[in-house]
Amino acid sequence: MNIHTDHRYAINLNVRGIQPSATLRINELSNQLRSEGKDIIKLGLGQSPFPVPDRVVAALQEHAHEKDYLPVKGLKGLREAIAGYINRSERMRCTWEDVLIGPGSKELLFMLQLAYYGDLLIPRPSWVSYAPQARIIGRSVHWLPTHAENNWQLTAEELDIICRDDPSRPRILILNYPSNPTGCTYTDDQLLAIANVARKYKLILLSDEIYGEVHFEGKHKSIARYYPEGTIISTGLSKWAGAGGWRLGTFIFPPELRPLQDAMAIIASETYTATSAPIQHAAIAAFNGGDDIEEYLNQSRRVLKVVGEYMHRRLSDMGAVVQKPEGAFYLFPDFSGFREKLAKKDIKTSQAFCQALLENTGVAILPASDFGFVPDHLGARLAFVDFDGAESLRLAGGDYADRELGDDFVKQACPRLVAAMDKMEQWLNSL
Repeated sequence: MNIHTDHRYAINLNVRGIQPSATLRINELSNQLRSEGKDIIKLGLGQSPFPVPDRVVAALQEHAHEKDYLPVKGLKGLREAIAGYINRSERMRCTWEDVLIGPGSKELLFMLQLAYYGDLLIPRPSWVSYAPQARIIGRSVHWLPTHAENNWQLTAEELDIICRDDPSRPRILILNYPSNPTGCTYTDDQLLAIANVARKYKLILLSDEIYGEVHFEGKHKSIARYYPEGTIISTGLSKWAGAGGWRLGTFIFPPELRPLQDAMAIIASETYTATSAPIQHAAIAAFNGGDDIEEYLNQSRRVLKVVGEYMHRRLSDMGAVVQKPEGAFYLFPDFSGFREKLAKKDIKTSQAFCQALLENTGVAILPASDFGFVPDHLGARLAFVDFDGAESLRLAGGDYADRELGDDFVKQACPRLVAAMDKMEQWLNSL
């Protein structure tokens, strides 16, 4: 029997044709090429290069025996720690009951779209999983235009234009800053203007602040300060505590959205039950903070800032148009200046560009088409994470503790990133 006519294989049409997550795909391809003996510089998957802080690892070891199912919404002690963390950092007044814990913020985002019946508004460019999740669930996605000269950031005016035609339509707006894929962030004035539009149309605003703690100057501010009644803050352990594989995310809700939090908890109870017990116990140490966590974050920010500035300068010198990152570990260069030379080699899409770069140099990056752009937009996302994070923190807090970090530090701590820029430059020059 032909497999395609056998109805046992009638895959959900919302899932058919969707590729696996682009970031995970590039990671697996990079690992496969490495296992075949090729030297691959991995700038595809945005995984924090830094180790999990020692005290948080010790807490996990100490709680490895915890085996009970925890409450669906999460361990009370952890929910208290997260409420305290948000109140300290954002001068807010949330309580432990406003907090929902999940196995990664990705899972919580999926449940939010399942629980709330509304359209999804996403600024373009945007992280690779927002839109596919909406498609799997069967929600409409509206991409909001942004522009390079405005650092690819959403403006209040563009948001208002989208909403005014059907003002009472239920919508979720996702705002992610510092941004994946650009590394750019918003000013207070920009956040206030967006908050005013969100309030006007009663939007649910999901503020994805997973990179908030890796704002290079440590000055991240949540839009929840300006639109508290409609904003859900999303964060977790993956990007600022180096614990991506631990899979712990959290949403912090305003009391006004308690019915939505409860609806998500019902979905959680019928799907994953609860987040891993040892991980939740260990996460309390991370969210409670302390001098050691502050030092870890301070050095992480110093390292990421100097690396981001170095990569930005190298890419600009090559002829790419790229915005200077202000947080996270990403750059979003545009190689349109090479369009004619690339076309002679039959490279006309960002996908083909990244494929050719990988084959010719061993440098793995992701095409702009994975972030919401049309195929022929010759941009790409570069995650500057292929370096020894533990060694870089040791150097920054040791030999370089009282010195300005510069190119000499980058060459010593991040030789693979320097090599990636050299290889990319040589390849572009050879076109």
